[in-house]
Amino acid sequence: MNRLQLIRKSEREYHDHCYEHDELFKPGSWLHKPVKTVMELLPMLEHNKDVNVLDLGSGVGRNSIPIADYYKEKAGKVVCVDFLESAIKKLGQYSEQYNVSHKIHPVLSDISEYSIPHNEFHLIVSVSALEHVDSERTFDEVIENMILGTQIDGINCIIISTGIKETMIDTGESIEPMYEILFETNHLIEKLERVYKGWHHIKLTVRPYAIEIVREGQRVRLESDVVTWVVQNVCCREIN
Repeated sequence: MNRLQLIRKSEREYHDHCYEHDELFKPGSWLHKPVKTVMELLPMLEHNKDVNVLDLGSGVGRNSIPIADYYKEKAGKVVCVDFLESAIKKLGQYSEQYNVSHKIHPVLSDISEYSIPHNEFHLIVSVSALEHVDSERTFDEVIENMILGTQIDGINCIIISTGIKETMIDTGESIEPMYEILFETNHLIEKLERVYKGWHHIKLTVRPYAIEIVREGQRVRLESDVVTWVVQNVCCREIN
């Protein structure tokens, strides 16, 4: 088993366990509530008659279900892409439970293999997912497709971990992080500033993050920066 296969196996086991044992919007896990930054963006698109949203790495609907509920009286859709069957299955159940199944469009696919239609979406969101594509080259391709898939005045919201470190709690030993891409924080920000040149900056924050997790039955301290990047496509806006 190569490094990528090992990481994907670990990722699948972690999320399958989480989705099985932690209920969406119930206290006690990171599924407790949607990301505040994502929800704060929704009023910015209310003027549109229809709102199309793409959630890359949607999981069971932590963000996409509240988004669908917010726009449930409008035309449009919330496309939810995830490579885990367990996530897509639970997403379908939760979308029924929260009465937004008419808005939710689940897609079982690796993020990098999903073809984003050009000029389709008013909002594209990716929370803790893009660091799990298989290479930096693939990351660049996904970002380019996100840009091409965003309508004029549309918004891209990326939340991603950088500077990732993992340490065995019982021994203090540093171990190789189980993440596909290990971005350094400054490198990622410079990349995003370059590829999104001309877009309007709404938000850029870098915040430290630490949590205890379990890897193969061992307690591990996971530390990283969390970069929040939110920009709006004003590049081709017509000026009267």
